[in-house]
Amino acid sequence: MRILIVDDEEVLRDVLDAVLHREGFDVAMAASGEEALSVLDADDAVDLVILDIGLPDGSGFELARYIKESTLVPIMFMTALSNAEHRLEGFEIGAEEFVPKPFHLRELLLRIKHVLERHPVRHRITCHGRVIELEQRAIVQPDGRREHPAARDFELLQLLITGSPRVISRNQILDVLWGEDKFLNQRTIDNMIVRLRQSLGDTNSTCIRSVRGIGYQWCGDGE
Repeated sequence: MRILIVDDEEVLRDVLDAVLHREGFDVAMAASGEEALSVLDADDAVDLVILDIGLPDGSGFELARYIKESTLVPIMFMTALSNAEHRLEGFEIGAEEFVPKPFHLRELLLRIKHVLERHPVRHRITCHGRVIELEQRAIVQPDGRREHPAARDFELLQLLITGSPRVISRNQILDVLWGEDKFLNQRTIDNMIVRLRQSLGDTNSTCIRSVRGIGYQWCGDGE
């Protein structure tokens, strides 16, 4: 799980970086709101943002509002500005936790873990440098473009991913995607797979593997 810390105190960032890495987290750091936005724009893998209110280039509250409006990433405040008015504003924005400074590292870790338990890791699957965002029903290309496959094509992709490592037969695909309305040629499924492979850059069919006479299997990056 990847956590973004937004705080202008370098010593605190260094301490949290060491502690969180020791706990098995992947950590990104930002010293300002502008840096935080750059990280979020470039990194679709952030699962939690922990931020201060008093940032050198503006209010952490405004940054938090932007994050809540534009992403699904949960946020926590970690700040010395922790009177009742500040806490109320933070929770009204949608913060999951409000940790006052100074704090005990063990308490912070427990609060982080509780937030992440309430917000399981968003499904982001990779294939040949592409990122599949299951919640957004999108495929992010290496240049940052988001493609939105046809609804039924994406449903097929979800079915393969969630069913992995099982091989999903063509009959199972028909049952799930079309139900009783199956008056179509199974070649339709093969054409859908072709389109998905094109979107995923899966020219060698390592992400979506064909199993002769049965169906298809999701293998990720061929692992």
